[in-house]
This record gives sequence, C-alpha cells and structure tokens, in this order.
Amino acid sequence: MSTNLQTATFANGCFWCTEAIFQRLKGINSVKSGYSGGTVPNPTYEQVSSGETGHAESLQIEFDPQVISYATLLDVFWHTHNPTTLNRQGNDVGTQYRSAIFYADEEQKKLAEESKAALEKTKEFSDPIVTKIEELKEFYPAEGYHQNYFNRNGSAPYCQFVISPKVHKLLEKYGDKVKEEYIHPS
Repeated sequence: MSTNLQTATFANGCFWCTEAIFQRLKGINSVKSGYSGGTVPNPTYEQVSSGETGHAESLQIEFDPQVISYATLLDVFWHTHNPTTLNRQGNDVGTQYRSAIFYADEEQKKLAEESKAALEKTKEFSDPIVTKIEELKEFYPAEGYHQNYFNRNGSAPYCQFVISPKVHKLLEKYGDKVKEEYIHPS
C-alpha cells in the first residue's frame, strides 16, 4: 500500500455488519467502528444505543486510493445496505442506525452528492434515498469489544444470520475487489 492513505466515514446500519464488508476489500488498510454525527463528546455504546446522543453507528475506513477509489467505496456503501429506510436497517431501528455519508473534504462531498444523484436519476432503488450527506465533525472509536467483531465472533448466531448474508452479497457483487484471503480462506 502507498503512504497516501485517505479516510472515508460511513454510517450504514449496525457497525458489526458493515465493518465485515469493508474489511474484505482490496486497498483497505483499516476499518474502525465508532460513532459520528452526534452532540455528546466521547459517547459510550449505551449512550448511542439510547438514541439520545444523535450519533450514528459509523465506520472510519482508511484506504489506499491507488488501489480502491472513494467512488468505489461509495458504490459498495450504496449496495450493501438499504439507503431508503429512515433510521432503520433490518431489525435495527433508531437514529443510531441511519444511513449517512460523513465527508472529510469538498471532493468527498461532491462525489457523494453525484453518486446519490445518479442513483436517484436511474431509480435504482424503488423508494426514495434517505441517506444524509454531512460534514464529518468528529469520529469517536467504539469500545474495543466492537472492533473486528465478525472476524472474532463469526460463529455466533447474529453473525451467521445477519452478517454472513451481507458478506456473501459482497462476494457476489464485488468479488473482483475482495482480498484473496477472504475469497479462498486458508
């Protein structure tokens, strides 16, 4: 990987699920689960889960733009969650599960807005997209037990029934962008 790493921050439902997706992509240096978009500094999982802090469960993704572009990350973002449900992903309900793109600079904002507009124009989703595009103010890393969750707990029922199908969808749609060790585990 090059030393010119960039950061993308997305909220697309439960961070356990979305972390597993982005970790598997070529060009990803690290994925950190955490909280963005709220008003309480250094929130805890319990505070965020209450829905009263305004934070969304989010990912901060460090990537090599020479291997994977921000535009490709946006494409994966749009197609691995439901951007048409307000404050909900599957059975997870509340503002902490909202769909949001937290841009770090004007270029990310422009690309996010263009990708959303293109999807709206082609009506790729049958319902209106509710994803918010917001400036990244703060990202607070989640507690350690939330990090690398699926890789550490893959046989747990939640992982098998909720996360595994999302990872399978990633492999089907983006197999050419997935790291070799996740396509053919040793």
